[in-house]
Amino acid sequence: MEKTIDIDKILAGKMGEKAKYMPGFVVRWLKSIAHEDEVNAFLWESRHLSGTEWLAECVRYLKMTLDIVGLENLPDKNDGRLYTFVSNHPLGGQDGVALGSIIGQHYDGRFRYLVNDLLLNLPGLKPVSIGINKTGKQSRDFPRMVEAGFQSNNHILMFPAGLNSRKIDGQIHDLPWKKTFISKSVEYRRDVVPIHFGGQNSERFYRIARFSDRYVRKVNIAMLFLVDEMYKNVGKTFRVAIGKPIPWQTFDHSKTPMEWAKFVEDRVYEL
Repeated sequence: MEKTIDIDKILAGKMGEKAKYMPGFVVRWLKSIAHEDEVNAFLWESRHLSGTEWLAECVRYLKMTLDIVGLENLPDKNDGRLYTFVSNHPLGGQDGVALGSIIGQHYDGRFRYLVNDLLLNLPGLKPVSIGINKTGKQSRDFPRMVEAGFQSNNHILMFPAGLNSRKIDGQIHDLPWKKTFISKSVEYRRDVVPIHFGGQNSERFYRIARFSDRYVRKVNIAMLFLVDEMYKNVGKTFRVAIGKPIPWQTFDHSKTPMEWAKFVEDRVYEL
């Protein structure tokens, strides 16, 4: 079995020579929290699948039950148009897998995620992904990669908050949505389809996220725990609500792009 996810190599790639000074117990803990052995076993067993088929296999592997409301609101795949699908991001794992499976199956695989570039390490996900690195050396290429996605002949699936949801005033809610999906949807005349995904991570995760966001802003510590959170959510039922498409002409000059992004975010949470 090949190791697709190799924590030792990831640390070496990120830290260089400093990686050898990382205490062994820390490395073992990272491998455990990332479920290195379990993830690699699944990736090996599903290595013959890619794109939508791989995403559907992930849904089965994670024993997810999807309660889909408003499936009839998905535009006809043969209408000749392209759409921007936007969703809240409560989990950071299952939500992306599930929505990719739904959209991919409905549109015969003709969609692309805008995702964190680390996810390109997953071979099955790579064919339907455009990797975005907002903070590393590729950050200057961020606008170009987004542009390439919207110029393509694929539907776009985005999580406009960027990061997964936090616990804010006792409620699970996204961080403020970015405006990119508004400006690009208008530029390329794509109607926007709002989707709400119901779910939440553990209280431990939100405590870590709160600490990380407040005191360690340069490193998203909470992201280290997302795989562990995914395994904690195995076997659960998630409600997915799909709203009616919002015509791109809606996003006129009566509001700024940021205000329109908030408008769509509110629409999503009304679902």
